[in-house]
Amino acid sequence: MDRGLEQGLDRDIGQAIHQQHLPLLEALRDAAQRAHAPFYTPGHKRGQGIPAPMRELLGDRPFLADLPELPELDNLFAPEGAILQAQELAADLFGAAQTWFLANGSTCGIEAAVLATCGPGDTLILPRNCHQAAIAALVLSGAMPVFVQPDYDPDWGIAHGVSPGAIATALAQHPDAKAVMLVYPTYYGACGDIGAIAQLAHQRGIPLIVDEAHGAHFAFHPDFPTPSLAAGADIVVQSTHKVLGAMTQASMLHYQGDRVDPSRLSRALRLVQSTSPSYLLLASLDAARWQLAQQGPDLMQHTLDLAAIARTQLAQLPGLRLLTAAHACTPGFIALDPTRLTVDVSGLGLSGFAADEILHTTLGVTAELPGLTHLSFILSLGNTPADIEQLVAGFRALAQSVQPADGLPAGEFKRVGAGFPWNAIEVEPLQSPRAAFLANSEVVALEQAGDRLSAETVCPYPPGIPLLIPGERISRGALQWLKAVLEQGGTVTGLVGEQGLRVVQRNG
Repeated sequence: MDRGLEQGLDRDIGQAIHQQHLPLLEALRDAAQRAHAPFYTPGHKRGQGIPAPMRELLGDRPFLADLPELPELDNLFAPEGAILQAQELAADLFGAAQTWFLANGSTCGIEAAVLATCGPGDTLILPRNCHQAAIAALVLSGAMPVFVQPDYDPDWGIAHGVSPGAIATALAQHPDAKAVMLVYPTYYGACGDIGAIAQLAHQRGIPLIVDEAHGAHFAFHPDFPTPSLAAGADIVVQSTHKVLGAMTQASMLHYQGDRVDPSRLSRALRLVQSTSPSYLLLASLDAARWQLAQQGPDLMQHTLDLAAIARTQLAQLPGLRLLTAAHACTPGFIALDPTRLTVDVSGLGLSGFAADEILHTTLGVTAELPGLTHLSFILSLGNTPADIEQLVAGFRALAQSVQPADGLPAGEFKRVGAGFPWNAIEVEPLQSPRAAFLANSEVVALEQAGDRLSAETVCPYPPGIPLLIPGERISRGALQWLKAVLEQGGTVTGLVGEQGLRVVQRNG
């Protein structure tokens, strides 16, 4: 055998054996099983003081493992033992130089990434359809945003990724930018040309931060879009709990390259993470990594097979339309995660909100995200063939129960969706998000908010793009859009009550 090939095989075998270890989970198991008198937090003392209703729901075992930072369990903020070993195994599996476990979700990872790369007054280039955690990061860091509009499909009412051309223009106009941030994939599974954008950022010597909350599974099957780390991203934040096997709120931050000081990331995480992290969450990250190391490709193939079955059967039902890879035909949308199902129900004469209500309350099917004309469903390694059968049966029953006269014709929903002038709204930042958020504020009615400065992030669905962030002037067009969304049954986050806006006081 060729010596180089032999060494490569030995290395792969060694890595596989190494990945069988569960350092943090095993340390937690041993600590939970050790008989002792607990005189430390939490107050329930290994489940002995848990309220009866909680015990009836969960039993005793979870609380035996609900432990603080005991010596044998390591310290999340200065790891030297089990946590360090678990993070190193995760970095090895995902292809990162260093990985941090996050017990406060991807939100704290995004905040730390911005804090590690941008200071007060620094410029951050990011998509307008960013997660609210990115806005929080702007408030915390004092950075100034330069927003790039994503590609938008008015037929679907969905915002996709940003194009390399849009990023190139922003970089040319703001050569002093400290970092670029992307959302990859979007909530709907749409992926832009991340490799080209990484090159653009790196040509300027600045890092690319990727909110890959919904793409932690990409590295484990060739049929998925390119993983962010493989495309050259410097900082990648993943919600391991969203599409893999970790518990809710358990996420990871991956780092590579030399454009960011990793010590700054560690320091930033100490600011935004709890000093009492749940070891149940941290151990679930170790277990999720182990599961992927042992079965990742097989689990992903199973998920892809289920998604293919669902797509085939749903496409045969009257009145339904699916977002497919064939729609990936713009610079900001070149690939689609096939396990993310977005189903247009407007052909049934229903809004996505109405269809979601019927499916959830009557037919036993719960979507991830309803929109004006569609619903989005997440398929993952935890779904079963029975789930797919129920999904298809639910839509079949929905299609059979709805008569055209029961709702608006499909064209009316399309007209409403296409009529939202999302990319024509004037965006005029007059203060930094930090200054506006911290300023004295008051709540006014929509009719009285014209030309005032927003003190809050306001985001209508559809299309899920922030209409206002702190420090931006509230234009007449923005108010018209908000009213249109509300009138058509959409939802708006960031309002106070039904139609109140929080604005900066004029003398604040």
